[in-house]
Amino acid sequence: MSDVHSGIKKSADAAAGKIISWAEIEKLETCFDRANRLKPCPIGETGACCRVCHMGPCRLVGKNAEEEAVGVCGASLSTIVARNFVRMIAGGTSAHSDHARDMVHTLHAAATGEAKDFHIRDVKKLYKVAGILGIEFEGRAVNDVGKDVAETLLQDFGRQGGELNYVRRAPGKTQERWKKYGITPRGIDREVVESMHRTTMGVDHDPDHLLTQGLRTALADGWGGCMVSSDITDILFGTPKPVKAEASFGIFKEDEVNLIVHGHEPTLAEIIVEVVSDPAMVEYAKSKGAKGINLGGMCCTANEVLMRHGIPTAGGFTNQELGIMTGLVDAITVDVQCIMPAIAKLSKKFHTKVITNSKKAMIPGAVHVEYDEHSARETAETIVRMAIDNFPNRTTKGSHVTDKFPLIAGFSHEYIEYMQGGSWRGSFRPLNDAIMAGRIRGVVGLAGCDNPRVPSTGLHRFLAEELIKNDVLIVSTGCGSAACGTAGYLTPETALEMAGPGLREVCEAIGIPPILHLGSCVDNSRILTIATAMAAEGGLSEEIGGMPAVGIAPEWMSEKAIAIGCYFAASGVPVIFGGHSPVGASKEVEDIMTKVWFDRFMGSLHFEPDPEKILALALQYIDAARDALKLRKYEPGKFGAERVLLDMAARREIDKGGARPHVGL
Repeated sequence: MSDVHSGIKKSADAAAGKIISWAEIEKLETCFDRANRLKPCPIGETGACCRVCHMGPCRLVGKNAEEEAVGVCGASLSTIVARNFVRMIAGGTSAHSDHARDMVHTLHAAATGEAKDFHIRDVKKLYKVAGILGIEFEGRAVNDVGKDVAETLLQDFGRQGGELNYVRRAPGKTQERWKKYGITPRGIDREVVESMHRTTMGVDHDPDHLLTQGLRTALADGWGGCMVSSDITDILFGTPKPVKAEASFGIFKEDEVNLIVHGHEPTLAEIIVEVVSDPAMVEYAKSKGAKGINLGGMCCTANEVLMRHGIPTAGGFTNQELGIMTGLVDAITVDVQCIMPAIAKLSKKFHTKVITNSKKAMIPGAVHVEYDEHSARETAETIVRMAIDNFPNRTTKGSHVTDKFPLIAGFSHEYIEYMQGGSWRGSFRPLNDAIMAGRIRGVVGLAGCDNPRVPSTGLHRFLAEELIKNDVLIVSTGCGSAACGTAGYLTPETALEMAGPGLREVCEAIGIPPILHLGSCVDNSRILTIATAMAAEGGLSEEIGGMPAVGIAPEWMSEKAIAIGCYFAASGVPVIFGGHSPVGASKEVEDIMTKVWFDRFMGSLHFEPDPEKILALALQYIDAARDALKLRKYEPGKFGAERVLLDMAARREIDKGGARPHVGL
């Protein structure tokens, strides 16, 4: 905990710390320096500043601001705080859902033959989605089914009435809560537009009413955009299963061309994975003096190619400038979301080429090679050649760091189900039994960004260590996964060293890490389907609400994180964000998010800057849920009646058709 509270270190990652120290000597600026120099606006930080019209900005401050202060139009502080928050939800939902729309268009183009470089790789997942959507697939051509799936899902973006297709995937009781309080999402675009309309000057002024629409918009993200994106990505590129890889800056190679894919969209990155292995391209690299081509990732594009191909990752959000500062990156190609424009200016001090590839995002000072799914391989080859051509320009300048850690990634919903019972008898029964018996105290989704305003990745690491010590199974996504990976926490061996006795026993029996890497930030939707499967399995809550489960985003910084947190809260999961509250100026709004939402949906949203208090609150929620479900009281090392652990050998027998032992943990 000393690193977390000291305020001395800018990053809890030792490898990152070495590069930051080198940068200070070289007088190179990083996001850590800018965060230190640019202090947060104390008014805007708590949501008390309104700038949605030109009569303002109005700053509502003062001792009795919540009771007395109003804007020029007469809007109260609570209204302004709620409006600002809903706009954050709309922004985050827009980012995820626009990504999802592109994925659906790519599936459609692949199915119709218009995008020749893409193909449906996971037919089983395609049929699963078709079944959910009520699309006939038996005896039909795969591409015809893919086309129908794409066209059906596209309707959800512009839908004007009814409900999103994927709402039907939620437990029945969860759906009933949504209907009762009017937050069942309709069209994805409709919810975003309505949120922006309601928060415009002179429209909706009731904080609870505003925040209710915010939840409906967030659900359009979780049970719409995010879930659609994860499913389509699986259909096109394969549903993830565990793979070995490495993390941190030591993945860069001094004698090979180093190309980094960075951002969030997997389509171009998937083709780049193919191109860097092309013998002709490898020979071209050798002609420039390199021994080969080394592909690595950053942020969530990294997670996409990591969990499907074992491509190593250099880390999350705050590592992007530091990667360039190693002096070993020949090119970094970026698409959308969480790209620091500072990397283009920084790259001029090294030899690195920054290449933007999205039609939606350009950075002054970067090279732009525009991507189109209809000519994906051509674009990928151009980018790879640019990286190779830049290899001879590499100098010795840079902080060469060799730290790297092994990791296991790729735990999709489907694989988690398989690992508990094999291909034919897969289920969530063993996980439920482990929770009921007290071997596993509960589950935490550890997600969100890493942030330069705290010792970066430090809060993730502290919470990961403490939670698994307390027998809490962690599922991680996005930069939360990267933080755990660069700490060396994503291996089964971690369970032996750090996990509590019950969680360790479960991990040893199944052969898994105590922290399961589920993918990128859109893959938080996998947690929703896992929780739904656990509810359907029985023995715990009959809905997502009431599960001994909590979501934590300790270092969040993006509007996307707010949208994610809200769709979990609306689905019935208590969520805790680190840092100071963006709604802290209004006690009324805070009470709605913590008390009213919990009463209605069994989920809530908290903001807490102290990591020890985050831990305590998470465990309090988990234990309270156990009590409400009348489960065995959690006591470290003391479990319920002994059951037979379903190990790998037993699962193989099941796959062969052998007798199934009594399953349970």
